[in-house]
Amino acid sequence: MPMNAISLALPASLSRQLTAAPHRLLFCIGALNVLLAMAWWTLWLANTRWRLFAMPQPTVWAGWMHAIIMQYQVLPPFMFGFLLTVFPRWMNQPPLTRKHYVPVGLGLFGGQALTLVGLWAHPMALHLGIVLTIAGWSYGLVLLLRLSWRETGRTWHALSCAFALLLGLTGLVAFAVYLHDPNPLLAFVAIKFGGFGLLLPMFFTVCHRMLPFFAASAIPGYRAWKPLWVLGVFWGLVLAHLGLEMTHGYAWLWLADLPLTALSAMLLWKWWPKSKQPMPALLRVLFIGFAWLPIAMLLYSVQSLWFAMTDAYALGRAPAHAMFIGFFGSLLVAMVTRVTMGHSGNPLRLGRVAASAFAILQCVAIVRVVAEMAPDAMAWQALAGIGWLLAFVPWVLHSSRIHLTPRSDGKPG
Repeated sequence: MPMNAISLALPASLSRQLTAAPHRLLFCIGALNVLLAMAWWTLWLANTRWRLFAMPQPTVWAGWMHAIIMQYQVLPPFMFGFLLTVFPRWMNQPPLTRKHYVPVGLGLFGGQALTLVGLWAHPMALHLGIVLTIAGWSYGLVLLLRLSWRETGRTWHALSCAFALLLGLTGLVAFAVYLHDPNPLLAFVAIKFGGFGLLLPMFFTVCHRMLPFFAASAIPGYRAWKPLWVLGVFWGLVLAHLGLEMTHGYAWLWLADLPLTALSAMLLWKWWPKSKQPMPALLRVLFIGFAWLPIAMLLYSVQSLWFAMTDAYALGRAPAHAMFIGFFGSLLVAMVTRVTMGHSGNPLRLGRVAASAFAILQCVAIVRVVAEMAPDAMAWQALAGIGWLLAFVPWVLHSSRIHLTPRSDGKPG
């Protein structure tokens, strides 16, 4: 039984508390994965720049592994924790039990742990880590698809999230094949599917459903605006971007990216509360996090237009990190804090720890974007990695303490 594996590592009372709800277990796993993954990457960056000590190089280029781990092993536990919690609620079905979500958590945690071991000159562990991640991912996706199949109606946000997870699984399998047949095209497919096939659609879909809901629950008189045609237009544009990436049509990416910029900017304007009543901090950080999306897509558009005119890739990875750190990272802190407080019976307040993490992360995003154009870029990248750890360590410890203690209101879950 998977539950026994957790009980071996934790006292019975803590293991029961940790597995009392999907978000508890998977948010904790995601938090630990964040620290482990970024500790390795920051160490690699610093060591590459300053040659601090002898450090084994992974059999796969470290930059590719950073992209694979962050996209497929760090963020997915948070996504599965959220979706395994809300899918039954969205569809008016019974909540999932430990036997459902514990195997998902074990697969995603064990998968990253083995992958990181594999980076220290143990290639077989790397292979096993990816396979274990695929197993946990597949099981979680099957659970979500079963819920969707049993639903009498259609929850389009759920189907959108499930499709994003399916595209992500496709990219993950492509990387597993790459480990056995090192064709760089397979690694390229895996990395691109992770960003524009999995993460961007997932975060956008959750924002489309939840940001208006959170605003309406916090601000009297707020009118939630979330027409489904926006979701359909978004999917068309993001698949167009992905298709152009797959065919190396970089000079034409702006055809998808400029409309995505306009669409996300319009949503930000429509969603931002117009009331003179002060916006709660926990809501404000959600909107600030979302504001990074039009910024990132504008940078992607400029990158593509500049490439079309000069054949130069001037901004490097700046657009990607505006999206990954600015948009995904900011919303990770904001959304997980909101869900954690709401599902633990605590007051819906941002708190000093989460506020500090969010503020530092804004600085990290700016540093990492500017690092692409700055002299001594590797030093700036290492500095950004250190900033990421400074932002997340206190937040992870604070959040994990909540996940390991009973709800403050005495309710189950």
